[in-house]
Amino acid sequence: MIITYLGHSCFKIQDRTGAEGITLTTDPFDKKVGFRVPNFESDIVTISHDHFDHNNAKSLRGEPFVIDMPGEYDRRGVLVHGVVSKHGGGKDDVVNIMFRIEMDNISIAHLGDLGEVLNEKQLEVLAGVDILLVPVGGKYTLDAKKAVEVISQIEPRIIIPMHYKVGASKMDIEGVDGIIKELGLTPTEETRLNIKKKDLPQEDMELVVMSV
Repeated sequence: MIITYLGHSCFKIQDRTGAEGITLTTDPFDKKVGFRVPNFESDIVTISHDHFDHNNAKSLRGEPFVIDMPGEYDRRGVLVHGVVSKHGGGKDDVVNIMFRIEMDNISIAHLGDLGEVLNEKQLEVLAGVDILLVPVGGKYTLDAKKAVEVISQIEPRIIIPMHYKVGASKMDIEGVDGIIKELGLTPTEETRLNIKKKDLPQEDMELVVMSV
């Protein structure tokens, strides 16, 4: 599996084990976010909620299968399970969908704009995933302190922060330093994470900060 961070809450996740490979994209954004808009061919797109910084599926090439509702999906052997949560930042009228993705024998959780700790029903879907993509920038999502609470609930093997201020971002949110301090972990910095199931840490959680 290859994971590339495109900024904000957008990741390009590729499974290269098959003859053709498969690409899944999370929460593509539009130009107002500040980063280069995702513009590549994708097979599957997950949309956590209908805001401009998360819902720009039309920027992607090909005819991707768009998942923007809760439920269970199986697309070309990729299993996706979406579960509802509340959006952060007091936006109680906005439904946020968190996704558990099973791909290339690795499980990934993408929490979208989650703003609260998880309940028992949500944990039934998300607990124990291998890789957690967790928002940490506050204001509209979990801040660093709340993110640590959710990380403790899920207990992933690898933590990858998202939805924070970095580089060309125009969003009014906090940076990544807070979560590094709260976790007390020395992060590994990656431009692209190329990982197999056998490479996952077996004991202590690892923090991976990805550059854009």
